[in-house]
Amino acid sequence: MNILAFSGSLRSASYNQLLVGAAARVATEFGATVQLISLRDYPLPIFSEDLEKAEPPKNAQLLKEFFINSHGFLIASPEYNSSVTAALKNVIDWVSRTEAGKPPLAGFKGKTGALLSASTGALGGLRGLIHLRAILGNIGVHVLPDQYALGKAQEAFNPDGSLKDEKAITAVRNLTKFFCDVTRALHRLA
Repeated sequence: MNILAFSGSLRSASYNQLLVGAAARVATEFGATVQLISLRDYPLPIFSEDLEKAEPPKNAQLLKEFFINSHGFLIASPEYNSSVTAALKNVIDWVSRTEAGKPPLAGFKGKTGALLSASTGALGGLRGLIHLRAILGNIGVHVLPDQYALGKAQEAFNPDGSLKDEKAITAVRNLTKFFCDVTRALHRLA
């Protein structure tokens, strides 16, 4: 089972990147091969059909291969103005483009998705996950009904990036196990 894990944040000390890293470590315990990436390592211009026709950026092609070669995604999305980040939406737009010889939405259709969010606010970025769920669902991702939003993220992590609170650890573990179980069953993986 190949899992792609990333956050929608470009910030170097991103709480969402720490949170998805915690989920990625749990997924490996449940037998997943996890590719944990940071979107800041794959800068992209804002999607434009003109750019796409001229020559798609190499990072767009690379990210598309990551998505295509995955059975599912662990995504931690910050909440920007009650929605997803421009960086995350832009990646989705680039990866969703149809390519000769590949079925439409090859990077998304039939994959599973587990959503997480971290924020310094009390709601943990929960409102942004509503939009992300709608976007992914509309392009064929089987988004789990369960999700996890971590509030007061500035207090939630140890210096090594691990979660401090047992309740948060249990929530991430349960969501990740459910995600691995569903992904395995959906793709008929051993």
